[in-house]
Amino acid sequence: MTDAEIPFDVSALERWLQAKGLCAGHVRLRRIGDGHSNLTYAVTTGERTLVLRRPPRPPLPRGANDMRREARILQALADTDVPVPRVLAVAEEGDVMDVPCYVMEHLDGLIATGSLPPDLDTVEGRSAVAEAFIDVLAALHNVDWRGCGLSDLGRPDGFLERQLDRLPRLIAGEDGVLEQPFDEIRDQLRTTVPTAGEPALLHGDFRFGNVMLAPDRPARLLGVLDWELAGIGDPLADLAYTLVTYAVPGEPPHALTEMSTMTLRAGFPGRDALAARYATATRREVSQLPWYEAFQLFKLAILFEYNRSKTITGEGDRYYADPALVDGLLAACRRTLRQVAGSTAGKSY
Repeated sequence: MTDAEIPFDVSALERWLQAKGLCAGHVRLRRIGDGHSNLTYAVTTGERTLVLRRPPRPPLPRGANDMRREARILQALADTDVPVPRVLAVAEEGDVMDVPCYVMEHLDGLIATGSLPPDLDTVEGRSAVAEAFIDVLAALHNVDWRGCGLSDLGRPDGFLERQLDRLPRLIAGEDGVLEQPFDEIRDQLRTTVPTAGEPALLHGDFRFGNVMLAPDRPARLLGVLDWELAGIGDPLADLAYTLVTYAVPGEPPHALTEMSTMTLRAGFPGRDALAARYATATRREVSQLPWYEAFQLFKLAILFEYNRSKTITGEGDRYYADPALVDGLLAACRRTLRQVAGSTAGKSY
């Protein structure tokens, strides 16, 4: 990695790490991740490896100071049943670079989306991995977030309605009009909003691409990563996001399920089985889950359309330029909405 590819002063990072007792000399940097959100680097110093998190390159989106927020959530979860990497140091804007950042421990595991390590890549191993995965989401939603000091992290009242009102504004015209089919889908979701359950701490992007698996038996998660979208709200929205990003056989893929094709293999349980296991662990009612799945697919379609529109003017990440990404999410949303409309009670698990 060349200096031109690094949006900060490496020598300043070295001095800061030395002051924190985390580094004794020069560091080597390696980019981690696909570059569609906050930036993550493996920082190697001697025989030790750390992980650095910072916001993306300018122009910075709103909430660029969420690095502080993300580090705070990790620190709050350190003594819970949710596995998270340990935060080692947090820097304010101007301490190391022109944005806040933090350093956490490096976990000796792997992020598995296309295949599993040999020790786990059996029918039984895949089932155990999926169960460990959904069990951690259940553990997160069982966390006493008030007792952890996170009660100011969001506004759970009106969580669903607020998102249906605000998020579509990202792609509405100057006159506030939302083009079809977004307008029709939003209205259908608005008229069928379920009564929200007891609020929980949400991850916001809980999928296999954001968890670190142990490379050997027994199947277990070493850490949950990328907390930039975390908040307080309806936990079924979090569960629904996890399920709609979980690929299952016989279903047309969309942008998110294409990121986790390993769950198509024999041994990985279906969505119904995962939802049932979650319901048992949390004692939450999940019969309205199809509505939440449609809601999350609608949100994803809006975000992908917003990012696609930015590429038209030469801005934004070219990953989003293909309109087929939006079309795939909208198609999945419509399929789910037909399921919601076909049953007054939704699924039973």
